[in-house]
Amino acid sequence: MSKLQKSALIVFLVLLTDQILKIWIKTTMTLGQEFPAIGDWFIIHFVENNGMAFGFEFGGEYGKIFLSLFRIVAVFGIGWYILKLARKDIPMGFIACASLIFAGAIGNIIDSAFYGLIFNDSYGQVATLFPEGGGYETFLHGRVVDMFYFPLFSGIYPEWVPFVGGSDFQFFRPVFNIADSAITIGIFSIMIFYRKQFSEITSDKHETPQEEAITVEVSEKAVENESKEN
Repeated sequence: MSKLQKSALIVFLVLLTDQILKIWIKTTMTLGQEFPAIGDWFIIHFVENNGMAFGFEFGGEYGKIFLSLFRIVAVFGIGWYILKLARKDIPMGFIACASLIFAGAIGNIIDSAFYGLIFNDSYGQVATLFPEGGGYETFLHGRVVDMFYFPLFSGIYPEWVPFVGGSDFQFFRPVFNIADSAITIGIFSIMIFYRKQFSEITSDKHETPQEEAITVEVSEKAVENESKEN
């Protein structure tokens, strides 16, 4: 199996599990409903967000459109980047990390682009897939489905902490999904394990044997021409 095929398999598996879980959540739970999973280790908590990963919001109506378009452009860019990496002598682990980021971005784009068209809303009811009256929003205005909630511990900020002293805190508060996890794992894995390769690739120092041969040939011709001129 080639690197490109392995990359495609990673993307397919992440998208499949992400969308199956989101559709199951959307068609079996009402917004805000939750239940504990694996004992009390974490909670499946159904929320939807209009913005970025981990439930963060971004700029209202126009911000929503901008974010959706930015995601689409980013996906095309990452896809081209993976195709470029597959032709080079790059570790498969690095390509796998890029594939996770790619899959995660697509997973959330699907929600934003299409969920508003194919589902009715989940406020006080379980949503229906392809409802007769149409969806709850238009193209690119769908909401991203999140469900993983890890309230590992909570407490109160000490009084001496500026701005938040005396108020409640909880870790980890954001609710996220598989696509968010794939993006986060991919980015942090590159930062921890493949920082050198990333630096080489972004500076175009990491050439394929064919590119190296072309570079050497051009350099030799330049030296030869310079000798003739002298």
